Amino acid sequence: MRSVAVLGAGAVGSYLIWGISPLADVELGVIAEGKRAERIKSEGCLINGKIYHPQIWTPKEARKADLLVIALKYNTLFTALPSIREAVGENTVVMSLMNGVDSEEIIAKEVGNSHLIYSVIKIASHKESDGFHFDPETTVGIIYGELEPPYDSDRVRSIKNLFEKTGIHFRVTKYIREELWSKYRLNVCNNLPQAILGAGVGCYRDSVHMKAISDGLREELEAIALAKGIDMSKVENASAQRCAVPPDARYSTLQDLDAGRQTEIEMFSGALVRMGKELGIPTPYNEYTYHMIKALEEKNAGLFNYSSENEEAAIFQ
Repeated sequence: MRSVAVLGAGAVGSYLIWGISPLADVELGVIAEGKRAERIKSEGCLINGKIYHPQIWTPKEARKADLLVIALKYNTLFTALPSIREAVGENTVVMSLMNGVDSEEIIAKEVGNSHLIYSVIKIASHKESDGFHFDPETTVGIIYGELEPPYDSDRVRSIKNLFEKTGIHFRVTKYIREELWSKYRLNVCNNLPQAILGAGVGCYRDSVHMKAISDGLREELEAIALAKGIDMSKVENASAQRCAVPPDARYSTLQDLDAGRQTEIEMFSGALVRMGKELGIPTPYNEYTYHMIKALEEKNAGLFNYSSENEEAAIFQ
């Protein structure tokens, strides 16, 4: 792995930029075009208080990369597919560090499944006025592997050799599908209820009601996973390690709502509801959660900014 392209220089992409930038023998580029490319060229990428200046590549220029890391938000994936298709060369290995459990399948339809190596990242990263921040020591990092034998493939070893030269934390597994679903469970059960409440993650510890909602979401997800033949108990011990998260921490969905951005609810409860319908498994907790967060997105967009000029309505209140 002598060259790495990163698509998406946000909270997750910053971890790769931070880790690979110091390597003198590895060429690193961020895929960007137009105003975004100009902004990164002029301002760089501010990570943990330091400015990094990776190269800026067009999708066509990125075809030279041995490894393409996709670190996009779900709601930008579909519009980015043409760029991903153009950026994948004959020997490019593609690693998606996106949330959810279906980004690899979506990308594979564009570039072919042979390019994909499945992976998941566990990192408590957030954006402040001075850039993205994470704790390198407590970050669990990247977990990756082949879906089928040989699990110790050439590309698995090549990525391992790359990461070993960096400060990136990583682990190779032969249960990557179960690892994906284990993180998916964390996102659905811990990410979403706090986003509706608008409180830090300590709410699950301090409220039996929040725990009950989280448990209801979990039971639905685990029923769907079981129906798909996914046994998450295979990775429960390995996944016991967690990022150190303070009780006031706000996960990505709440961060998105705080910032007035679109969330990734479609890939969380949205995808789970669709899978439940296909399998005939009821998902009432996830259906409610999906609609509540979509309504909060509408609220952020100003849909419910009702005027008090309607005096007649005010009288009947």
